[in-house]
Amino acid sequence: MPTPTSSGRVVLLASVLKPLNDTRMLGKFARTLLARPNVVVHVAGRRASTPKNAPHNLQTHELLAGSRLSWQRLGAQWRYWQLLRRLHPDLVFVHAPELLPLTLLWQKTTSGGHFIYDVRENYALNIQTQAVYPAWIRNTLAGLVRRVETWAARQAAAVVLAERSYADELPFGKSERTFILENKYQPDQHERAEFAPQALPQPGQELRLLYSGTISELNGVFEALELTRLLQAVWPQVRLTIIGFCQQPDLLRRLHNAMAASNNVVTLIGGETLVPHEQIVDAIRQSHIGLLPYRPHASTWRCRPTKLFEYLAHGLPVLIPPNPLWEELVSKHHAGLVLDFDRLTAATVAAACGALAGHQFYPNGIPTEVFWNSEAHKLNRVIDSI
Repeated sequence: MPTPTSSGRVVLLASVLKPLNDTRMLGKFARTLLARPNVVVHVAGRRASTPKNAPHNLQTHELLAGSRLSWQRLGAQWRYWQLLRRLHPDLVFVHAPELLPLTLLWQKTTSGGHFIYDVRENYALNIQTQAVYPAWIRNTLAGLVRRVETWAARQAAAVVLAERSYADELPFGKSERTFILENKYQPDQHERAEFAPQALPQPGQELRLLYSGTISELNGVFEALELTRLLQAVWPQVRLTIIGFCQQPDLLRRLHNAMAASNNVVTLIGGETLVPHEQIVDAIRQSHIGLLPYRPHASTWRCRPTKLFEYLAHGLPVLIPPNPLWEELVSKHHAGLVLDFDRLTAATVAAACGALAGHQFYPNGIPTEVFWNSEAHKLNRVIDSI
């Protein structure tokens, strides 16, 4: 195992539930770090396929192999602690609040160690408002998470926010050591460089819709199914691809039942298994319209989804709900249309279909502001300031 003195500065990026090939932790943060001289990067997270032909100064470590609600999450804490003690990192990026207590303990018992807390979600709000955890424990768990985060933010060398809205929502969101690094698109190392707007097919040709990312009711997977069903009346050649991971077995069973009644126009990729990001990118390139049928919810409505940046980076026309934050970006680049997924009817879908057919998307080309380059410069400035 490399050491700081023999191979350069050691940086550890760690999460429990995010996979080792996570697009933010590995694809964006780690790749930005690897471009710096004399840096050895270690990525720790949930079991997943690791990058092929990884550079010599990148190593991965599995913290969790089980499910989100398994007892193996306790073992992940021990494995993380062992990594901290063995690697002696100069800098740690904490991508999960449950790793903060051990990170603080490590900082107190070591000399010269710094950590940056990457706030990827408003975790306390999510716990309170999303039906992931049992109702009897939500408020207690949310309060505990918020107290740990606030305590850790005071000790961190810097705090990074994935969303601008978190600056207002979090008690530590406006510190002078707080920075915003949005989840903009970072092309895969092996992805071809050319990005161009994708043309819509003509009526009578196959129309391929895409729902990618986390499969959940909140993210509108059943609205995507309903839109596809109604579109069949005006565009019989419509097809829907759902690609991503579903954390809820009951929801996945309901989705399979709904798909069984869809006359084979819906394809599911993933479901109970994680999907490599390069496979999602392939699906984006093969699709004609990207769907963001999110239901209005306090935990997501003020955030700009990663898939929105992914779709715009590939010139994929999008259908979004009436969310002013998303509308601002989409309308600026003529990247899609607004559709109220809560009130889908045959008439509204037919009208949307007509509007799509007569619209010119991305008239000025692919918007550069949706790419990670700008955020990479910010990340390097944060590291330089430590």
